[in-house]
Amino acid sequence: MGNTVVMAFGGNAIIMANQKGTFAEQLSNVERVCQSVVALVQEGYRVLITHGNGPQVGNILLKNELAKDTVPAMPLDVCVSNTQGSIGYAIQQKLGNGFKSAGININVISVVTQVLVDPADPAFQLPTKPVGPYYNAAEAARLTEEKGYRMTQVGNDAWRRVVPSPFPIEIIEKSGIKSLLDSGYVVVAAGGGGIPVMRDEYGMLQGVEAVIDKDLTGQLLARDISADNFLILTSVDRVSLDFGKPSQRDLEKMTLAEARAYMAEGQFPPGSMGPKVDAACRFVENGGKEAIIGPLLDAYRAVKGLTGTRIL
Repeated sequence: MGNTVVMAFGGNAIIMANQKGTFAEQLSNVERVCQSVVALVQEGYRVLITHGNGPQVGNILLKNELAKDTVPAMPLDVCVSNTQGSIGYAIQQKLGNGFKSAGININVISVVTQVLVDPADPAFQLPTKPVGPYYNAAEAARLTEEKGYRMTQVGNDAWRRVVPSPFPIEIIEKSGIKSLLDSGYVVVAAGGGGIPVMRDEYGMLQGVEAVIDKDLTGQLLARDISADNFLILTSVDRVSLDFGKPSQRDLEKMTLAEARAYMAEGQFPPGSMGPKVDAACRFVENGGKEAIIGPLLDAYRAVKGLTGTRIL
């Protein structure tokens, strides 16, 4: 068996900023990303894919709001599970077609994945993750009163719901995911960071209204399957110091100590590159060979060391 690679790409890669978000557009975007997966599998790599779902969940929450007087709204954990299914279907179809065109006899399978979180996680006391549509002040006040939503102002008379983003503790289906990978499948798992669940006093699982950072779950998944490489795909070719300034400097590689030092200096903001670098560091700190942050449409060259930033 070749090296095992976990690839994580964001929901914004599936619905891009200038698009309406039709399923045809999503299929086309997925197809472009899958070209690198086909090339890696041709060379003997084992690949597990995980993905974000921000725009997709946002669209479902908007539909919830628009149809609230007609059909019951679904809770956030169910919305995450719905996007795992729809995005997994798109990846299965386009990647499967890519394998067929390349003459590769391999199956792609998606796993609806639950991720355990801690009810004592501080995130539940201080929700910070914006989800769903924008509201005016009157609508925000109504939702706070009627549904108990926590709202935050994000612009002039623009408000959004904020939900907890707890840390992932355990991937419930990890043994099944590893078994599928060991059996020769390309696996899609833990989409959207996974469906957040808690255990009650009897040890039974129940869903929770929260979202989990997909890269933090991705590094946990990569560790669970003993992956060699954890690849985070994003919109830039490399991680940069002094991003956007005349002194900007792109990095080909960082040691773990250097990456943590740069984070402490504030080089990687929490709303952009910070969570990605943190997730990459966690993978390496816990025994991973290397993590790579690289360009979405050039995953093959990133794995080969020809682009992207490597954390060693």
